[in-house]
Amino acid sequence: MNFKEAKKEILHIFGKTDPQDLAKLIDWVTKSDDLDDYLVDNQSTILRSIADDLRPCLPLEAMFPSETMAIQKTQQNSKPTLHVDAFLYDEEAVDSLFEEGKMSRTYCLNCGSHRTAPLEFISHSFSISELQFLFHHILPDLTGKLVVDVGSRLGAVLYGGYVYSAAAQLVGVEISEEFVKLQTITVEKYGFNDRIQVIHADICSQAALVQNADVLIMNNVFEYFMEPKDQLRAWQFISQNFLRKDALLVTVPSIQEALMSLQDTNFQGLSAIGHWLEEVPLDYSVYLKNDTDPDSLKQIHLYRVL
Repeated sequence: MNFKEAKKEILHIFGKTDPQDLAKLIDWVTKSDDLDDYLVDNQSTILRSIADDLRPCLPLEAMFPSETMAIQKTQQNSKPTLHVDAFLYDEEAVDSLFEEGKMSRTYCLNCGSHRTAPLEFISHSFSISELQFLFHHILPDLTGKLVVDVGSRLGAVLYGGYVYSAAAQLVGVEISEEFVKLQTITVEKYGFNDRIQVIHADICSQAALVQNADVLIMNNVFEYFMEPKDQLRAWQFISQNFLRKDALLVTVPSIQEALMSLQDTNFQGLSAIGHWLEEVPLDYSVYLKNDTDPDSLKQIHLYRVL
């Protein structure tokens, strides 16, 4: 049944309902929790549609050739690592790529031999199920709130925030012009302009925005895209501007893990980063669906500004 037919059926049911019960039926349709599963499915369908639109616009690894540093750092990992964007490719899509021979789960330990080992996988985007977990279970009601995504990339957090929350404004700050264009096209196509804004800029130039943010989201945002000195500069900027009491910071990975690779930089202010925050314990078991990777959920951390 298509939309037009479904609409006709619903109106027909309303027309046949006893007048004294019609108000109750309309109230049930607009307020009842009984329809939540259908609404969530519809929201996820919108996100899957966006992923379908974006997939042909990018190489298989979802990284533009201009992202030379990210490509080099991925290649320099101690174990061979493959970037698979979790927003674009869910587990079913990844399995299809393996079956079609477009991607491999393993690499050869000795060229020409049959000795292989599993590849490491990394994603710079949240999956749809992770976005549901983020906006339905980690974050509180966002009505009237400003959410800022640092390094918004494909815009997954912005789209997820739009369909899964009542945030008043969702702002993505992205330094790559190519990704800004993709986000802008998507926002316009899906009519998200009323609540989503994409800014082409370095986050360190957006002091007023960060100072006013109620929620700041940072998913693998610095390590693969900046030199250590620039990562430190960015973290220092965050620590000096994201100071609104009780504002929330979401990071992947934890701040401790993100800063671990910077210990050798001899930056004197490194120890102070994170001390204006307290970590909020999360119950990862509340959201374990069939298509959810529990290890990926445990990479998500929540902090509150003291």
